Amino acid sequence: MRKQVWILAGLALLTCGIVLLAGIRNEFFDSKVYYGAVQYWFRDHGMVYDWLRPGSPYGFTYPPFAGLVMAPMSVLPFPLVVVIASVATLATTALVVRWLVGPMIRRAGWPMWFGFGVAVCFAVSFEPVRETLTFGQVNTLLLALVAGDLLFGVAKGKRWGGIGIGLATAVKLTPGVFILYLLVTKRWRAAATAIVTAAAATLASGAAATDQSREFWTSALWDTGRVGVLSYVSNQSLRGFLARLPIDSVASRVWILGVLVLLGFWAWRVRAAAARHDELGGLALTGILGCLISPVTWVHHCVWLLPAIIRCVDAGLSSRTDKRPLYLGGAAYLLMTSRLLWVWEKRPRPPLELLGSNLYFWFSLALLAWLPIGDPAGKPELTWRKTASTPEREPEPDHATP
Repeated sequence: MRKQVWILAGLALLTCGIVLLAGIRNEFFDSKVYYGAVQYWFRDHGMVYDWLRPGSPYGFTYPPFAGLVMAPMSVLPFPLVVVIASVATLATTALVVRWLVGPMIRRAGWPMWFGFGVAVCFAVSFEPVRETLTFGQVNTLLLALVAGDLLFGVAKGKRWGGIGIGLATAVKLTPGVFILYLLVTKRWRAAATAIVTAAAATLASGAAATDQSREFWTSALWDTGRVGVLSYVSNQSLRGFLARLPIDSVASRVWILGVLVLLGFWAWRVRAAAARHDELGGLALTGILGCLISPVTWVHHCVWLLPAIIRCVDAGLSSRTDKRPLYLGGAAYLLMTSRLLWVWEKRPRPPLELLGSNLYFWFSLALLAWLPIGDPAGKPELTWRKTASTPEREPEPDHATP
């Protein structure tokens, strides 16, 4: 036990050092944007989407519902906002890790406190998570909201299943891809609940903030310049990949075609996961899809890749013969944590730019294609109640893929 304590203490110190360096670089930039915009809205009575952070083109980009949720920022001092945001990010990261890694720890026979502590250190060190933490972003909160809803609401046939997905979609539109997941896997009640929840939150915010809502849905939503340059290396979506190619005249059309292809392939895979009662696989595949098809997927948005990496590592460690998922998950984690991507941020850029400047994009494609589906231990731990659309099936072989 003493050795485990020393190992965990060393990992914790290393993680703190990594986060501190990231914090010095990022300085809670996004929290400053939220704070300034909310202050301008509630204290100065201005239009939230008119505010830009001084010296930058960046302003508030979320729906008005998110601004109402952040309304306490109008009366809180900024240092307290940073503390609350940091604690929330760490807590939700730990919660997601506990849900996803807990079965691995039990199968390995490790003490839960040690395995959980090690896993949290690795998760917080993962670049998208540490960037979420040090930018003051909301990504892990949304991930926890969606993951908890899927794994413990939808998967167990709870009446409230879908509410978390609906609320996450009302805060930030990209989690709406999980409503599509519910529809593709024929969880009609959960899909309806998610849609009604998102619509109710949006309509309520529209009634409370009519001018802000009108501005968002008619103007701010469609102004991609508000979120930054599409070709910037941090944009690791399909659209960002295409923007870095010399095909400006056809990039939009190629993007639409690519999105359709990705949607078709994803639907095929998540239906296979649904047939194996694999909700975690569905969560992972849909998180990957969201990163790929969103016009803008900054590196910190890629926290949605964390379930896929955990699934790959779990599958590789659980199999005695097929270690390929472990190699894929391990390589994805190591390279996405190394900051290697940023070597290609500025000119003159080193060779292999097509590979290096799209590191997250390539790994997202690989994870979408080769993520193992079916429970690594050989039996489903999280299943939804049987309905006419989800008949009872025998467990499939380990690590089966379409």
